[in-house]
Amino acid sequence: MTRTLDSYPQEVRDVVARTREVVSTLHAELPRWGLVVWTAGNVSQRVLVGATPSDADLFVIKPSGVTYDELTPGSMVVCDLDGNLVDGSRAPSSDTAAHAYVYRHMPEVGGVVHTHSTYATAWAARAEPVPCVLTMMADEFGGDIPVGPFALIGDDSIGRGIVETLRDSRSPAVLMRNHGPFTIGTDAKAAVKAAVMVEEVARTVHISLQLGTPLPIGSADIDSLYARYQNVYGRTPAATDEPATTPVTPTEQESTR
Repeated sequence: MTRTLDSYPQEVRDVVARTREVVSTLHAELPRWGLVVWTAGNVSQRVLVGATPSDADLFVIKPSGVTYDELTPGSMVVCDLDGNLVDGSRAPSSDTAAHAYVYRHMPEVGGVVHTHSTYATAWAARAEPVPCVLTMMADEFGGDIPVGPFALIGDDSIGRGIVETLRDSRSPAVLMRNHGPFTIGTDAKAAVKAAVMVEEVARTVHISLQLGTPLPIGSADIDSLYARYQNVYGRTPAATDEPATTPVTPTEQESTR
């Protein structure tokens, strides 16, 4: 029997309330960046019940068939990791089973996003990976953006395809064939960023193909770019006991000119 939210401790309900705020706010980013039309697309975020992911965890996701300007924190629905409704007055998104499957089988994932953004979906319709021909792609995706298998909506088939494709990939995005992009992240914000970036590079590479043949980036350079962006970019340098350079006196400056 599915538990209701009232059966969880107050601390869990408090985290759910904050997560509803986050997920509601992030949904506004999808139309802002031109990634969705009407009610298509959704964002979810895992709610950790304990310190580490478990079968008792929950996630917050958009309700089905509600336009983006109608979404509020209170309208967000809460589900368990089997996709069962735990709290909410509306039915969960039609993609709930896919999100739930990802959370069950990829414990490192804290956020999932699905859109039908135009250029990324066009690549998905061709079942063609977006080739890594941009440094931005190397930074964000660590290589090509892969294509997942065709799967029908309604059960966890899409989720299985996402996990099978991304489990051994550095990419946080997969183009599900004939469907569209799904992205993952450590939280929903990271997954939304990946959704924005996958559409941007899909558009840029498409335009490049209209002009000629894009030049590939070597695998060693992709590895280097990815490592730098993931581990160095935007980080505050660690403090050291020694200055970065030894001060030079005016006399020494004169002698070296």
